[in-house]
Parts: sequence; C-alpha cells; structure tokens
Amino acid sequence: MTDQPAPTPAGLAALEARLRQDLSWLELPAKAWTMPRMQDGKDVLDVAVIGGGMAGLAACATLTQLGIRVRAFDRAPAGLEGPWATTARMETLRSPKQLTGPALGLPALTFRAWFEAQFGEAAWQALDKIPRLQWMDYLRWYRQVLALDIRNDHRVEQIVPRADGLVALSMLTPDGPRTVLARRVVLATGRDGLGGAYVPPVADKLPRHLWAHSSDEMDYATLRGKRVGVVGAGASAMDSAATALEAGAASVEMLVRRQDIPRINKSKGAGNPGLTHGHFSLPDAWKWRLRHYINKQQVPPPRGSTLRVSRHANAYFNLGAGLESIEAQGDVLHVQTPQGTFELDFLIFSTGFRIALETRSEFAAFASHIRYWRDRYTPLQGQEDSELSDSPDLGEAFEFQEKAAGACPGLTRIHCFCYPAALSHGTVSGDIPAISDGARRLGQGIAALLYQEDVELHYAALQDFAEPEVFGDEWTPALPPALRTAKV
Repeated sequence: MTDQPAPTPAGLAALEARLRQDLSWLELPAKAWTMPRMQDGKDVLDVAVIGGGMAGLAACATLTQLGIRVRAFDRAPAGLEGPWATTARMETLRSPKQLTGPALGLPALTFRAWFEAQFGEAAWQALDKIPRLQWMDYLRWYRQVLALDIRNDHRVEQIVPRADGLVALSMLTPDGPRTVLARRVVLATGRDGLGGAYVPPVADKLPRHLWAHSSDEMDYATLRGKRVGVVGAGASAMDSAATALEAGAASVEMLVRRQDIPRINKSKGAGNPGLTHGHFSLPDAWKWRLRHYINKQQVPPPRGSTLRVSRHANAYFNLGAGLESIEAQGDVLHVQTPQGTFELDFLIFSTGFRIALETRSEFAAFASHIRYWRDRYTPLQGQEDSELSDSPDLGEAFEFQEKAAGACPGLTRIHCFCYPAALSHGTVSGDIPAISDGARRLGQGIAALLYQEDVELHYAALQDFAEPEVFGDEWTPALPPALRTAKV
C-alpha cells in the first residue's frame, strides 16, 4: 500500500467563495437601516473608526454586518496598520495558533481557514506559532475580502464632541486638511491608544540619540558593534534584545528589576467565556482585584522569545538590576544598578505604556472631562495601581462618561475600543483571544444607541411603511347567511 499524496490546498479563491456563501446564508451584511443625516451640506457618517489595525478591522466588520454606515481612518499607509509590520519585533505571535481572533464567528474568516486554503491541513498541524508577518498578511486579506471602507494616510489632528449630537474629526489627508462629521466615533488605537510609551524619569535628561523605547520605529542595524542595554524582561524586551543581537550588537545587558523572571501567564489562566461576558457586570472591587492581580504578577516573556536571546553568548541576564541612576559621559551611558555600574552605548527602555490622554493633542477637547476610575473608586490598601487608576470608566458600549454631568456634551459619543478598556470590560478590545466578542459588544451597543436616539424617525418610517403582502384578490367576501342560496 502506497502513501497517498497530500490533497492540494483549495486556494484562497475557493475560500472566498465559501465566505460569500456563508454571509449570504446568514443574510449579512444587514440591510441599511440607520437614518441618513446631513449637516452643512455634508453627509454625516453613522460611525467613524480611528485605527485600521486588528481592533479597527473587527469593529468595522461588525458594524458593517449590522447595517451601519462606518468608515475607518488610519495614519499609516495601506498594509502597514498596527504594529505587526513596523514596530513589532517578535518572530511569531504569542497567542496559540488556534484562537479565532477577529473572525466574528465565521469559520471561513479565521486565520486557520486562510492558512489551510493556501498551504494545506498538514502544514497547519506542523505549525507551532503564527509568524508575525504572516498574521499581517492575513489581516490585509481580511480587510480586502470584506471590502471594508478604510482610508489610509489620514492623521486625526483633533476630535471634538459637539452638543448637536455629532463629533467632528479634523484630519490631515493626502488631499489636504479635512473635517469629517460622525454620530459616533470609535477609538481603535491600540496598546498606546490613549497615551504613549512610558519611560522612567531617570531618562529625562539623557541625550535622545542614546536611547529608544521598544515601541519606537528604529533601524536596529545602527546598533551593530555597540554595547546595548535593555530595561525590562517582558516579551517586548526579549524581542528588542534579540533583534539587537541579530543585528550585530557587541553585547546586550538585560537589566531586570525583579530577582526572577515571571514564569506563569496568569492572564491566560483567567481566559474563559465566563470572564469575557461577565467581567463588565462584576462589582467594582472584583474588577479591580482581578486586573490588579494580573498586573502585579506580570506576564512572562514567551519561552521562544527568551531562548532567542539566550542562545547568544554575548547576552547577559542581570536580575535584581533595577535602575538607580543614569549619567551620560559623552556618548557613553553609565547605568547604576544594585548589581553594579554598566557602561553602555545605547539603552532600550522596554517599560510599557501609560494612559495619559492629556499628552495627546487630538484629545484636548475632552480629555479633562472624562471620568476615570480614580474619580470614583478607591482601592483597598495594597491594591494601589496607577494603570488602573488612570483607566477610563466606560459605559456598556465602551463609551466615555462625563466626570461632571453636562460639562462636555457629546462625550458619550466617543467609544474606547482599545487596551485601556480592560478594567471596565475585560480584555476584549485589543488582544486576539476575545476581540470578536468585544467587537460584537461594541457594535450591538452602538446599534442600540443609534436606534434609540432616532426612535421617533423609525416610528414615522414604520407608519409610512406601505409594502403590501396581501392584495385583496385572494378571497371573495361571503354573503350574509340569509342571502346565500341553499345547497341541495
């Protein structure tokens, strides 16, 4: 008996035909139902999404399926949205390959379907983790196959909620400055979406050419032959260190504040449908307790990313080496730690991100009016957490809420569908595992709000609806019994 050859993969054309059939069977997208609105002679969007990365794609796809007019705007050129092909430096994704990501319950829209259509089931079974750039290729296909309306090279300069029920977006476009009006705005702006990279104060006075944050776009080839330090021990720290080593750095010193590197990913242990759907309704104390515990335990770096560093003989893991001071002497950094002083030519801070809307000019019109968790919740002693305190307190549809009622009309028309929503909603707005659940919650919430605020118009449309199903020729009216001819 001879081995049978592996079946030839069906190809993307066949997968796309199946997806079209699935959408047709499910009657998706829904027919347009929202009430068109014009303002100053301009068409008003139902929803504008800022960001065309994974979260923005999932939000656009969900809203489109619900029959809502939506358009996304992204500052990056087409195909370079999000971090995957720009600032991300891991070899593979950290998430298990079988997670369905932004597929929104459609099997033909999953990464696995896309992968097997091109490479076959045997290749899928042999795959360990999803290569980072292949994930980006999948997201490009996702956008194309769903024909999502995304405008690239559009940089939003200002977001202004208005009292007339609209939000104005001022942006720079390839055709010059432009203002777009929308009834709702979704911020799908990623991990640093409401702030930016966090760099410890010890770096405040350092020459800028001697350091970078791990999220910065930079050419790691410039580190060839240099003594490099990397602050941190998380996934991005390992990715930055490995990239520097592979680019020819003379050495890389990992400067790790902790006495040991975390071993267990507690957030992985928390992931289940109960948490996904139940977190929003938990009491405040439980929301805080859960998120604080995960933050305190920290997420370990992936094993593969760590081995990618340690296989280099010129990589050094310095535990218990928190930063005490840094002094620049010419182009050499003298970094003082409890483990001694390190002389370095370049330092990479892999120190995470912060939520700080006040630092982003596009949020200036409303940042000070948002209700943050620090405005309404005091944690128990020992559970203090600046990231959680700085998180926005969001409503059921991820909408911002006012700190003082009436102080910023229209603020609730802006929805936060990025990482800082985690305390209010759980991790459903940025990470691969539950992004579809979050997108559907967002889309259904916005659909409800659009309908509720136009209920009078929908009632009038209901009254005007005049499509007959019965025409009057389907029967003959009966005569009264006394006038009927008796049948023999």
